[in-house]
Amino acid sequence: MSEAEARPQAKVLEFEYRLDAPPEKVWRAVTIPAFREKWLPRQDLADREPVATIPGKEISYRMRDDDPPFLESIVTFRVAPDPDGGTVLRIAHGLADAQLTPRPPVANDNMPVLMRAA
Repeated sequence: MSEAEARPQAKVLEFEYRLDAPPEKVWRAVTIPAFREKWLPRQDLADREPVATIPGKEISYRMRDDDPPFLESIVTFRVAPDPDGGTVLRIAHGLADAQLTPRPPVANDNMPVLMRAA
């Protein structure tokens, strides 16, 4: 068993940042395309439009890898006020590609499971 097989894979990566800017300014940075493209380029997005939005609080985008196997993921930005007057920005990034979901066995597989003798 290799080291990669031994480690369980995380389903979602979560990051939390405390910023000095007010929540309204951070919200504009993650929602207005002209601002967002400075740190999240359009070519990294599978679709320019958000997947889901809770105005002023949360927005999700679908992203696609540039390299094979071109997996898709969802990145969600949560903006909340900080008690010190700043902003808490939470970023959750998880795979959401259909290639990763297990497929049921085929219906016409009538062959019994056989074990090979060594």
